[in-house]
Amino acid sequence: MRLLIVGTLKGQLTTATKIAMDNGASVTHAEAAEQAMNVLRGGKGADLLLVDVGLDIRDLVMRLEAEHIHVPIVACGISNDARAAVAAIHAGAKEYIPLPPDPELIAAVLAAVANDARDLIYRDEAMGRVIKLAQQIAGSDASVMITGESGTGKEVLARYVHSRSARAKRPFISINCAAIPEHLLESELFGHEKGAFTGAVARRIGKFEEATGGTLLLDEISEMDVRLQSKLLRAIQERVIDRVGGTKPVPVDIRIIATSNRNLSEAVREGTFREDLLFRLNVVNLKIPPLRDRPADILELAQHFARKYAEANGMPVRPISTDARRVLTANRWQGNVRELENTIHRSVLMAQGDEIGADAILTPDGDRLDLAKTAPAVAHATLAAEQVTRALVGRTVADVERDLILETLKHCLGNRTHAANILGISIRTLRNKLNEYADGGIPITPAGNGAPDYQRMANAG
Repeated sequence: MRLLIVGTLKGQLTTATKIAMDNGASVTHAEAAEQAMNVLRGGKGADLLLVDVGLDIRDLVMRLEAEHIHVPIVACGISNDARAAVAAIHAGAKEYIPLPPDPELIAAVLAAVANDARDLIYRDEAMGRVIKLAQQIAGSDASVMITGESGTGKEVLARYVHSRSARAKRPFISINCAAIPEHLLESELFGHEKGAFTGAVARRIGKFEEATGGTLLLDEISEMDVRLQSKLLRAIQERVIDRVGGTKPVPVDIRIIATSNRNLSEAVREGTFREDLLFRLNVVNLKIPPLRDRPADILELAQHFARKYAEANGMPVRPISTDARRVLTANRWQGNVRELENTIHRSVLMAQGDEIGADAILTPDGDRLDLAKTAPAVAHATLAAEQVTRALVGRTVADVERDLILETLKHCLGNRTHAANILGISIRTLRNKLNEYADGGIPITPAGNGAPDYQRMANAG
């Protein structure tokens, strides 16, 4: 964790600085907003800003937004002035801390706002095999691809690999490729020079330079534009980057870890991901199984989250009852570890008595997880899909194709061109099919007439 203290509060924040450094964090000081911006532009970066409430926090927030710098702010002051605290929160601060600080409060805020406490918890053999491989390759500089469904813990595993590498004491920098607009991602990754584009008011060091000596996590790399993938490939191969608007290459020394919840081989076939980049990144693939495929982890994680959120909310740590365990292990956990964590957080708050019972294992809507019904729309769609499938069983492909073509033509009121476009076939193919059906005595919706032939013949009779 990297903490940046902004303002003339060094003496008052000795405790905060010590706590952060005791937990392996680096601490930087800046006396004013402009100095803080220079620190952030210059590549040192920060996971959290601790800002004197006497400074113009709204102005600092606007400066950060203008330069697309995303970092949470905690305001602090030497008084318990409620109005100052409220004003700081309204200005964009995430929290307010009175000074002199309470050590436990500082520690809690640092952990909560910076979200730096990420424990790797597992018991299942399926996850154990992944961890064993991660341990084997952690000490190398090989690029790593971590794949798995959303919510399985890909970033947690990436931090685990970094913490056991020779780069562990150097920066771990993460960037979500899916969360940043395409036209800004290049600048975020490679930095820019002053005046490179509208809004580039000063030189900005990108994530590659910020991570020099350490590890750069490219989260959800499958969402990166193909054009930018080309520049990324060069950076990985040649260990140099070009800032946007720059005139000379800048050397970098980083290890790349990338994550994706998509099948990148499919993306290569679709032309949305470069095959040569995939080869460069996928030296080692750590594939995290979904939570439903590692059942022993469900209860291990549930117990961990129960302790974590009981302590965070100042509540007693309660065991999970046998019935609640049965509910947890029976659930499919489509949202994986993230969904389980939120569920246990709710259960800690809602539980009554000495245990966390099944009646406290709730959905976000407040229904018991084991009694929650399938949403009506989902149930209807599932039933409809099953009915359609049953209707197709026992029929030939030719029969199904014929009905699809005739129904589409009927829907288009006989317009052959429109029907061919919907069906994804040529107009010639459609006409040949229709001639074949007509020769077999099957009525065809005529061109330019909404009524099929059999209706016209009935009217004539």
